[in-house]
Amino acid sequence: MTMAKLTESMTNVLEGDSMDQDVESPVAIHQPKLPKQARDDLPRHISRDRTKRKIQRYVRKDGKCNVHHGNVRETYRYLTDIFTTLVDLKWRFNLLIFVMVYTVTWLFFGMIWWLIAYIRGDMDHIEDPSWTPCVTNLNGFVSAFLFSIETETTIGYGYRVITDKCPEGIILLLIQSVLGSIVNAFMVGCMFVKISQPKKRAETLVFSTHAVISMRDGKLCLMFRVGDLRNSHIVEASIRAKLIKSKQTSEGEFIPLNQTDINVGYYTGDDRLFLVSPLIISHEINQQSPFWEISKAQLPKEELEIVVILEGMVEATGMTCQARSSYITSEILWGYRFTPVLTLEDGFYEVDYNSFHETYETSTPSLSAKELAELANRAELPLSWSVSSKLNQHAELETEEEEKNPEELTERNGDVANLENESKV
Repeated sequence: MTMAKLTESMTNVLEGDSMDQDVESPVAIHQPKLPKQARDDLPRHISRDRTKRKIQRYVRKDGKCNVHHGNVRETYRYLTDIFTTLVDLKWRFNLLIFVMVYTVTWLFFGMIWWLIAYIRGDMDHIEDPSWTPCVTNLNGFVSAFLFSIETETTIGYGYRVITDKCPEGIILLLIQSVLGSIVNAFMVGCMFVKISQPKKRAETLVFSTHAVISMRDGKLCLMFRVGDLRNSHIVEASIRAKLIKSKQTSEGEFIPLNQTDINVGYYTGDDRLFLVSPLIISHEINQQSPFWEISKAQLPKEELEIVVILEGMVEATGMTCQARSSYITSEILWGYRFTPVLTLEDGFYEVDYNSFHETYETSTPSLSAKELAELANRAELPLSWSVSSKLNQHAELETEEEEKNPEELTERNGDVANLENESKV
């Protein structure tokens, strides 16, 4: 009985607490709904999800942008630039449209040729030698379709021929010839541009799988390597780099995937490359660098991506080519350097691409570039140095000079006194 009463009293207390909570609970406040990208890229101090998540790439390693355009309502804008739209289509759709355009035009004009023959009565006088048809030997829709193909492609087998007794046929022949030339120019031009696109040329422009951070000439630098696998070179090659990182302004505005330039030699001309052999692109981490305050321990905690872009003209075709790649924080190695790949052989230089992506560890401080600069400044000046101590040192030097030359000081004072007496007289 005692246990039953105790259990009943505890149940009543819990029910009473829950009722009090229901009565005293405030009105639920709905948080403003943010876009999915904004929710995923919220800064650490305002993000609710504290668990470690996989970093979503902005640009994939093969150079393709990982961005999909959704809810595009103004689709008519694609039709205003129909040529570029056709070139950007995949090959299977491009070939399908190529075949369909020619087939539809042949069928359309074949139908018109058949209607002209049918309206003029050529079908009823096929066996009449005294009847002059619009097109000789046109006895049905199939023959009209074949005549349309011969006219538009200018084959001219000589079996079906238009006569001079059919003015409407002559006008149709002119129209089909002009429109056929336009269709040929448009579709063949589209196919030629798509075939000659330099996208495949970018497949032979390679980037190192990792970027490295190490010391170079006494300065902390971020480096990656680029190379060209072909013997035909890229003309006027140039390199650029962008830092993709979400940020929050001082006013509280959240900017997802903010782009910041990374200087890889723009002011010194080092960004213009002579890409005959693999080159190591270096970014000096200074006060203008976005990596100024990032140390080795802090780097894995950063959610950032480095996008590198190599541009130039294809030597064989003269068309502009662009190759892209990216590095996330897990692909940036702190305290490593790239293995040399260029060796001197008998009369030539040889590049070993088996070692293109290889790195080796080197001694590198784990401090950020800002901390290294502060340590360097402290090493140049004494720790006890200050303005007051400097003034005290100067006063002590003057006192020592006075003690060493008291007679000279007395003579100087006497000279000054004589000058004052003479001036009074």
